[in-house]
Amino acid sequence: MNRILLLSTFVLIGLAAIPARALDNGLARTPPMGWNSWNKFGCDVSEKLVRGAADAIVRTGMKRAGYEYVVIDDCWQDSRDAAGNILADSQRFPSGMKALGQYIHSKGLKFGIYSDAGRATCQNRPGSRGYELQDARQYAAWGVDYLKYDWCNHDETQDAQTSYEKMRDALAKSGRRIVFSICEWGSTKPWLWAGNVGNLWRSTGDIQDKWEDKERRDGTGVVQILDLLNGLESYAGPGHWNDPDMLEVGNGGMTETEYRSHFSMWCLLAAPLMAGNDLEHMSDATKAILMNKELIAVDQDAAGIQGKRVRKANGLEVWVKQLSDGSRAVGLLNRSGAETEIKVSWADLGYPEHLNASVRDLWAHADVGMHKGSYTAKVASHGVVVVHVAP
Repeated sequence: MNRILLLSTFVLIGLAAIPARALDNGLARTPPMGWNSWNKFGCDVSEKLVRGAADAIVRTGMKRAGYEYVVIDDCWQDSRDAAGNILADSQRFPSGMKALGQYIHSKGLKFGIYSDAGRATCQNRPGSRGYELQDARQYAAWGVDYLKYDWCNHDETQDAQTSYEKMRDALAKSGRRIVFSICEWGSTKPWLWAGNVGNLWRSTGDIQDKWEDKERRDGTGVVQILDLLNGLESYAGPGHWNDPDMLEVGNGGMTETEYRSHFSMWCLLAAPLMAGNDLEHMSDATKAILMNKELIAVDQDAAGIQGKRVRKANGLEVWVKQLSDGSRAVGLLNRSGAETEIKVSWADLGYPEHLNASVRDLWAHADVGMHKGSYTAKVASHGVVVVHVAP
């Protein structure tokens, strides 16, 4: 079989595996990229902070790398007026949300906001239950492009799917196209119902800035999230994505090696890439991770195929993501406590063993030659080697 025919066959196989279930709003055809305030700043949000984040996305080159959404998470809301209109905290956002949205748009970026399907948000600010149409119209008037919609303070009898469908329909009637990010923490297996409700849905509990959270008392570590996302790949695709939560890169709870692995695996999972750090005070190492354009290209591949784990033994794992041209992005992940070699065989990739393929290391940004049948790399403890394999 010649190379062109071989690649065409792989492309058709991969594309056929993507279910046609996307929310029909034409948005998020590749996983959304941007920044969210919560992981680093929590409730300490303000107009100054958000403007600074927008400025930093442009100044640092993150915009050129593909980051575009600037999302304010919880605590921007203050109350409702006598007519029920949602009001921003006037002390923290003195210019108002419309002016803030205009500033973000002036930078060539997009404006994101947060609400909740319950009566109140997770920080007990006004939620959107009973105000879905009114809030959606307000967001549209403010120029909002992205809505993250949480699941705190809902009634015991409240159904998640119905609640999220209400806001989906309200957004559709708002007159503005708005990316809809479902955040019910995977509690009702949203991958089973959310494909035509939201553009992305949280598939796990809240991420923690930890490699592994053994007690699981206050959230979910990176490796636990990987275990939970594996097996959900058939539900993801253009316009509808599994969301393993926002990035913790640069927040201080993990090593640089672990952050590289965290970012790499999110790219292999075709996950939304929402930075969650202090963009105005990033180290060079953090910038290099968040702006690895070769890894971002893997995440943003047009086929939208979520990677999957194909081999696991003694803390050593092989993950594979099929790309739109029939090539593969491969993650060699070492969850063990010592540096060791990890091998990927072409059989793991769905390639014939006799095939010669070029291999490129996406962190070294270097070609590592032609290989037949397999490739082996030395991988640091808690590290990853990501290669691109092309026949």
